[in-house]
Amino acid sequence: MAIDMHTGNNRRRIAVAGATGRVGAALLRGLAEDPVDVVALTRGHQTSLRTTTTDVAVVNFDDPSTLAKALRGADRFFLAHGTSDRQVSNEIALIDAAVAAGVTHIVKLSAMGPPTELHPFDWHMRIEAHLATCDIGYTVLRPGSFMTVLARAAAPVASGSWGGAAGDGRVNLVDVQDVADVARASLLETRFADSQRAYHLTGPAAVSMPEVADELSRLLGRAVAYQHRTVSEHRDALAASGVDGMVADLLLGLDRLFRESALAETTSTVFDLTGKGPVSVADWLRVNLTAFSGSSERG
Repeated sequence: MAIDMHTGNNRRRIAVAGATGRVGAALLRGLAEDPVDVVALTRGHQTSLRTTTTDVAVVNFDDPSTLAKALRGADRFFLAHGTSDRQVSNEIALIDAAVAAGVTHIVKLSAMGPPTELHPFDWHMRIEAHLATCDIGYTVLRPGSFMTVLARAAAPVASGSWGGAAGDGRVNLVDVQDVADVARASLLETRFADSQRAYHLTGPAAVSMPEVADELSRLLGRAVAYQHRTVSEHRDALAASGVDGMVADLLLGLDRLFRESALAETTSTVFDLTGKGPVSVADWLRVNLTAFSGSSERG
C-alpha cells in the first residue's frame, strides 16, 4: 500500500471519531509518529487526548454544527462509535458531515459477519449501506471478533467457572492493535484515495473455545476447562453475573456465530496492508496471562 504524507504547511489533517475506544486509542498512538495533524472527536472534554500533534474537538450529536466544525479542514476521517441505540443515527450524521466538509476518504470500523438481526452487526450493515450512497472514497474495515472478548473469561477462568454456548465451533479472533494498524495504513494511503473498498481482518488461525482452554492450561500449568452450556443455561449464568439484557443478547449471539463457525474465515489482509503477521490467540493469552491466573497482582 502506497503511503505518502503531505509535509510543511500542507500537512494532512486526519479526524478520528471514537478516539477513546480501543481501536481509536491505538490508532492515535500509531499516528503520533507520522507527519500528520490529528483532531480527536469526543463527546466529552477529554483533554488528555490533546498532544503536540493532536487537537480535540467536542461534538454534540444534538447540535450538527459541532460536527461540521470538528471536521472542517480534515482530509481523512476514521469513524468508530461505541455500541448504543444511537449508533446508526450518529454515524450517519458524521458521514454526512464529513462529505459536506470535503473529506476525501472515510475509514469506517465495521464488523465481519453474516446478515443478521443481532446488534450491532445489523447496525453496521445499515451504516455501510448509507456510506455506499455517498460520492466519496472509503475503506470499510470488517474485523472478526476481537480477542478482547476473551477478557470476559478472565475471572471465570481464575475461579474455575468458565463456560458458554459456543460448543466446538471455531472463530478467528483479531487483535485490536492489528486493526488499528490497518486503519492507520488505510488513512495514510494515497494511491487509491477515491476508491471504495472493504477489508476482512482476522488473526492467523481460527480456534475453538475448548482449544483456548487447552492453551490456557498449558500457559497456567493447571487444568482449565470450557463448560459447555445450553443457550438457556448460559443466559441464566450471564444474568447471575450481572450482565444486562442487551449485552447478554450480544454475547449469546456471538456464541451462536462461534458455534456455527460463521466467523472462522482466515484472511491475509493484516499482513498484506501492514507488512507484519497478525497476533495469534496464544500470543495474546501469553501477554494477558496474569488476568487469568487469579493472582492478587491482577490489575
